[in-house]
Amino acid sequence: MTQQKGKVYLVGAGPGDVAYLTVKAYNLLATAQVLVYDALVDEQLLQCVSPDCLKIDVGKRGGKPSTPQADINHLLVKYCQEGALVVRLKSGDPFIFGRCTSEIEALKAAGCKFEVVPGISSAIAAPLLAGIPLTDPVMSRCFAVLTAHEPEVLDWEALSRLDTLVILMGGKNLADIINELLRRGRSHLTPIAIIRWAGSPSQQIWTGQLGNILEQTRGLSLSPAVIVIGEVVGLRKYLQPEKIFPENSTTPMSSNQPLTGKTILVTRSSGQSSQFSDRLTTLGATVIEMPALEIGPPSSWEQLDQAIANLSHFDWLILTSTNGVDYFFERLHIKGKDTRTLAGLKIAVVGEKTSQSLKQRGIQADFIPPNFVADSLVEHFPESLLGQKILFPRVESGGREILVKELSAKGAEVIEVAAYQSCCPSSIPLAAELALKNHTIDIITFASSKTVQFFHQLVDNIFPHNIPNTLAGICIASIGPQTSKTCHTLLGRVDIEAEEYTLDGLTQSIINWSLKV
Repeated sequence: MTQQKGKVYLVGAGPGDVAYLTVKAYNLLATAQVLVYDALVDEQLLQCVSPDCLKIDVGKRGGKPSTPQADINHLLVKYCQEGALVVRLKSGDPFIFGRCTSEIEALKAAGCKFEVVPGISSAIAAPLLAGIPLTDPVMSRCFAVLTAHEPEVLDWEALSRLDTLVILMGGKNLADIINELLRRGRSHLTPIAIIRWAGSPSQQIWTGQLGNILEQTRGLSLSPAVIVIGEVVGLRKYLQPEKIFPENSTTPMSSNQPLTGKTILVTRSSGQSSQFSDRLTTLGATVIEMPALEIGPPSSWEQLDQAIANLSHFDWLILTSTNGVDYFFERLHIKGKDTRTLAGLKIAVVGEKTSQSLKQRGIQADFIPPNFVADSLVEHFPESLLGQKILFPRVESGGREILVKELSAKGAEVIEVAAYQSCCPSSIPLAAELALKNHTIDIITFASSKTVQFFHQLVDNIFPHNIPNTLAGICIASIGPQTSKTCHTLLGRVDIEAEEYTLDGLTQSIINWSLKV
């Protein structure tokens, strides 16, 4: 008598937790005689099979020894022909990057019965579990799911035009992904989320923008991860369940979380918001980010290129922002030069962050003025300015007029060149707009005059001629005197000014204010 052949079920395991397994998948696991499973399948799912079930790990992980696909095909055919009920358990959904085609072809060629059982793909589940909607009537009318295991074969020109991207197997190629999108016009401010081990107790989530996520995740293992890129990422904080602390709550405020119960709107430029936001979050605050400044290349590189070609003619290089540092050195490298070109050129920087940015490039500033403000640079300059030729790469729209005027008055020749430009974003995140509209914000932070100007412009577009009422009851926090001056001019007041003109100083001033109210 001919032995009855078995059957192979290609089953989607979902994102990990057994709670996200379909009923059919659960029942098949319970009756499986042979289980052939992938590396990303959660350990708890293996407990769903009977003790007599033969369990075979054929996990495929990048950079590690893997079972050849031909061997996996052979196992499925072998046990099926022996009459076993075989469950081929795949992470997520079998047909979403599940390598099913080869296995099905082998089963069909051998005359084996098979059935595909859908699972919840991590491409769908991970954003959901992180509080990120993949579609939105305004912000995301479509989304694409892709694997970035081989980014060089993808049509990034087309992908860059889509509202939302969901990327699997992209952790190791994150820098390449970001570079491809930025090259094709996506903004440095575009929100991005990285969700590692979604749906498991080990789940980790990083959020930021294309311009700063690499800095946040440098040195960290991101695999296995789902990457979400698009404006809908900004809705996460608004859609997450809020931690409610009633006014009559007897829960004491932790000394480590003095900002518990405060909602802070952070206005910053591209690539600079998350570190500050993370600090405030650690202190207990609910943070909503509102990028109020977009940074990009100048309209022309001609002036900067000419200055770089004649660096030996300058005595000093003055850098007053991290953007100035970044764009100057990027252009230096593009022109085929490196830091050796700076030999004999002394460098002065304004601001602690600017100094740190310079140190990251292996360069120590020759002069950092006290108080972290440009005004003190001239006052405390370490040598006579008479006859000094100074290169000053700055924002294209100008700024630091007083600094240039005072340097010139001391006899210096200041050559100003456009190294980058700052622009007002076209819109604000929906979460920020709703928070302003619903009066749920306690504090707004400003770290530069430009962020104040562009915030005023953006909010005035949404609430025309109604900014005083919109900001009523909200504490306005400024990083320093120049920013405060702009706040007084455009917003009518300042409630907090940092004593030390740094983000750490601003954080401490917010804490001090919070403890008093």
